[in-house]
Amino acid sequence: MVDPTPVPPVAPAGAPVPAPDLAPGTVPGPLPGTQPGPTPPDPAAALSLRGLWKRFGEKIAVAGIDLDVPAGSFYGLVGPNGAGKTTTLSMATGLLRPDAGSAHVHGTDLWADPAAGKRQLGVLPDGVRLFDRLTGAQLVTYAGLLRGMDRDTVAERTGELLAALDLAKDANTFVVDYSAGMTKKIALATALIHAPRTLVLDEPFEAVDPVSAANIRDILAGYVASGGTVVVSSHVMDLVQRMCDHVAVVAGGHVLAAGTVDAVRGDQSLEDRFVDLVGGRQSTEGLAWLRSS
Repeated sequence: MVDPTPVPPVAPAGAPVPAPDLAPGTVPGPLPGTQPGPTPPDPAAALSLRGLWKRFGEKIAVAGIDLDVPAGSFYGLVGPNGAGKTTTLSMATGLLRPDAGSAHVHGTDLWADPAAGKRQLGVLPDGVRLFDRLTGAQLVTYAGLLRGMDRDTVAERTGELLAALDLAKDANTFVVDYSAGMTKKIALATALIHAPRTLVLDEPFEAVDPVSAANIRDILAGYVASGGTVVVSSHVMDLVQRMCDHVAVVAGGHVLAAGTVDAVRGDQSLEDRFVDLVGGRQSTEGLAWLRSS
């Protein structure tokens, strides 16, 4: 039975927030090797998350996540469905207020000074809702103007982004008429328009065709090479293994492992290591009827 005690509200800016006192069995206990007591956020990290918690009714989606994303890294966030990845990224980017904990963007407390924190971020949420009665060019232009950019710069960058993402021929098409993959790409363009210091992309390759995915990977690799930071969530282990230099495995609202890709996977593939950490592999016995002979 879930403890009816509510999760504490977010503390005033700058005040440490204790983890909620939950009944035994409500969430998994501390991971082996973890040390008690909060650690301060890392001011050198692109993203520094401390003690993030989020409850939806009786379900605890995120249970005290601590994570540091090094500046200049290509960081993958992987986990099974319902692991808390999207909730974590939403709290880390100012889209969802945490019940407890803090998020710092390049040393700026996101919830104490959201304008300064969000100014440094480009965000592609999963299942994003766009102003789809605008054309693709109008939507990207609108995003740039909202960021306070001058019109000439916005116009130049809009054209370049649409060309790079193979959307130039659809620049004057309403977004409501875009396919799922095109919608994902135009949403990515709105996240890139202001050249942020850090990109946080939730499932950016979902529904995107292989050629466009390769182009996006090239864009992101060049961005990281120039000093930017990318945080990307994905279910495709091979893609993360080839694309990212750091990775965190999340399940049950906890970080199970985090570090460089080589350190996390050890002598296994990332997919095998992921399955070992997360567990839950199901037996296929009892499906004899599914066999053709």
